[in-house]
Order: sequence, then structure tokens, then C-alpha cells
Amino acid sequence: MRFLRQSVTGVFLAAVTAALLLYAGQLIFGAIEAQLNAEKAAPPARERIFAVNVVTAELQTVAPELTAFGRVESRRALELRTAVGGRVVQLSEDFEDGGTVRAGEVLVQIDPADAQSALDRAEADMMDARAEERDAGRALVLAEDELQATQDQAQLRERAFQRQVDLASRGVGTAAAVETAELASVQARQAVISRRQAVNQAEARSDQAATRVARAQIALDEAQRDLDDTTIKARFDGTLQSVNLVQGRLVSANEKLADLVDPDLLEVAFRVSTAQYARLLDAEGHLLQAPVRVSLDADGAGLSAAGRISRASGAAGNGQTGRLVYARLETAPGFEPGDFVTVKVTEPEVAAVARVPASALGADGKVLVLGEEGRLEALPVELVRRQGDDVLIRGAGLEGREIVTGRTPLLGAGIKVRPLRQGAGVQALPELIELSDERRARLVAFVEGSSAMPTEVKAQMLRQLAEARVPAQLVTRIESRMGG
Repeated sequence: MRFLRQSVTGVFLAAVTAALLLYAGQLIFGAIEAQLNAEKAAPPARERIFAVNVVTAELQTVAPELTAFGRVESRRALELRTAVGGRVVQLSEDFEDGGTVRAGEVLVQIDPADAQSALDRAEADMMDARAEERDAGRALVLAEDELQATQDQAQLRERAFQRQVDLASRGVGTAAAVETAELASVQARQAVISRRQAVNQAEARSDQAATRVARAQIALDEAQRDLDDTTIKARFDGTLQSVNLVQGRLVSANEKLADLVDPDLLEVAFRVSTAQYARLLDAEGHLLQAPVRVSLDADGAGLSAAGRISRASGAAGNGQTGRLVYARLETAPGFEPGDFVTVKVTEPEVAAVARVPASALGADGKVLVLGEEGRLEALPVELVRRQGDDVLIRGAGLEGREIVTGRTPLLGAGIKVRPLRQGAGVQALPELIELSDERRARLVAFVEGSSAMPTEVKAQMLRQLAEARVPAQLVTRIESRMGG
């Protein structure tokens, strides 16, 4: 009985356990089915807000700057060439590449022996011509005197003939005496004609003598010029370049020896586009004498010079576009002909424009401005000029509006943004910095050891390095050249 009771109890417990497992499985299945069939409730949408940099548009009058690249040239240059050939017997001590010469200084002397001999022969020919001229003059005077005497004699013969005719008419004279007097008068007139021919010949000889003197003078002047051409002198104060000559060398006529340039009369030639050139014209189409600033970076020292536009090239040039413009430089220490420089031209002022970063202007000619409730609005503007990384714009309702400086594809009209205004939490870098003794000594040693740096610029940089606070830009340039 006890075995039967325990068996029945075990079967009952197994049945209850199975029933509980089935019930639990049914609950789990129902819960999964309810979860799968239930509708998911979407979370409330939240608008995305972008942080953008903005700048306030302030209308002002701006003088735009046109940037171009040009080449420094000398306004006065001279090619030294030989007018005559010969052997170089003397050279100036300054006749070398980079040598400085003064006006009137003898630079080259070619052997003058042949030219001196030619001059001596020309002088001798001139002496002969002068002697012939004097002899012809004396002969002409004598011929004129003989003509005068013959004319007087002819007058006497004519009066004697008239007297014989008068006597014959009164019956005193004879016919033979009249004929003899008439024959003598005719011979006297013939003698006058002969003397006149002699005077004409004397005059012709005098003219030929004068012509001979003129030709001798021409030959003498030519010989003198040839002798003078053996000596080459400096026409003005300047510097020699491209020297190609040594003493004792044989040179031919018209051979180039060197270039003489004036380093104080400099100008810069730079090319601009046609549109940029049009902005440099006044209302009458004349080129404005706009101020320019020329800069050259030489061993970390920024060389600069001021000047004004003087003229433009008469033609665009073969295979070229735009216009070639020339600007005369004022005092330009450190600049040399041939330097490649950056030219900044100050254009006429433009009124009522705002200067903003170029990234603020879209390809559609619009800018994004901050509107009500922090949402962006598209505002059409007119692009007046580009100035490096900035643009000059104008438009209706632009003044005082806050413009987005950096546009991205995510930004557009109606987007809500969080403006980040310039000057908030941004500290400007100081323009002047203090140097340690070791750093200052390294900079000074580099400047003093630089051979390519002009003396004036080197002295200016040393003065700046000697001060307590040194410009940060100067230190950066020098250290970039040092490699540190």
C-alpha cells in the first residue's frame, strides 16, 4: 500500500509540473505575439540646430587693392658697344659686373694709333685744302684787277677811236688812222672778254677750293670722331652689368661690352587683365596715376617701395592677354633691375560696400543672414570686388545684418542655427614678443652672417632685434629662413 501511495503521489506531482510548464509556455508565447503585433510609438522629433560663425555687415567706403606680379626694370639703361674695332689697351678699375661708375669716367680705351694716324692725314689734307683756297683767292683778286685794267684800256681805245672819227668828219684825219683806232678798240674789247673768262676760271677755282676744304673738314671730323670713339665713357652715374671684356682683347665694331643701368631710376612692369585695366581708367578713358606698393621678400626681410602708375604698353603683345602697365618707383633701397616682386595697386574708392569672407558668398550670388528665431534667410547681393580671402558686396537690406561666414551643404534658408559671433572668447595674438637672450643671439648672428641681404635692410633688422619687444612677423620670417 505504501508503494502504491507513493507512486500515485509522484504521478500527480509530474502532472502538475507538466501543466505549469504548458501554462508558462503559453504565457511566454502570448507575450511575444503581443509584442510583435503591437504598434511602436515614435519618439517626439527634435529639430537640429547648427552652430555657425557670423559677422555683422557694416557698409563703408573701401579703396580696393589690385594684386599683381611684376618685374623691376631701370628707366634709364645703355648698351656699351664699340663704334670702332681694335685692341683694348686700358680698362677702368670699376669695369666689372656690379661696378659703380660716374658720368664722364673713362671705362674702355681701344688702341688709338690707327685713328690718330688717320686724324693726322686728315689734318694734312685740310692744310692743303686751306692753302689751295688761299691761292685761289689770291688768283681771283689778281684776275679781277687785270679785268679792271683791261676795261680801262678798252675805254681809252674807244675814246681814241671816237676822236679819230671826229677828226675825219672835219677833214683833218685820214681813213687809215680811223681804221687803225677802230681795230685797236676791237682788240681792247676782245682782251676784256678774255679777262672776264680768266675771272670766271678764278672764281671756279675758288669754288672748287672751298668744296675741297669742306670735304677735308668732313674727313677731319670723321677722323676725330673715330679717335673719340676709341675712348668709351660713362654717360651717367650707374652700375655695370653683363660685362664681357678683358684687357688686351681684340673687339670688333658694334660689339656689346656691357650694360650700364641707373639703379636709382627704377620702375616696375606688371600685367593685369582687361577687366582690371578698365578699373584703372577715369571717365575720359585715361590711365589713372594710382599709387602702388611693391614688396619683395629677401631673406625674411620684407623690402617695400612706393610709386605711381605712369603709363601702359601700346599693345597687348604677341600671345599675351590683358595690358602691361608701368609704375615709377620712388626711393627703392634694396631693389635691383630684374627682381620679381608683388605689386599692390590702390584702386579708386568704392562706397557703400561690406567686407566679408569670400566663403560667405554662395555660387548663386546670395549670402545667408540670421533672421527671426535664429533661422537663416537667403539675401541676394552684388559682388563688387574680390580682395584676397575677402569679398566686397552690396545689396538691399544688407547693412547691419549678421552674415554666415562659412557655408556648408547642410546650411540653407529656414535652417535654425546658433550664431557664434567673432570676438567671443578669442584672444588676438600679440604683434610684439619678448625674446630670450639665446634666441636673440641666434637671430642676430644669422642676420649679420647673411651676404645676400642689403646693407640698409640688415641695419634695420638689427635695430629691431635690439629692442626689448620684437615684431613676431620678423622673428617668424628669420626663423623660417634658418630652418628653425
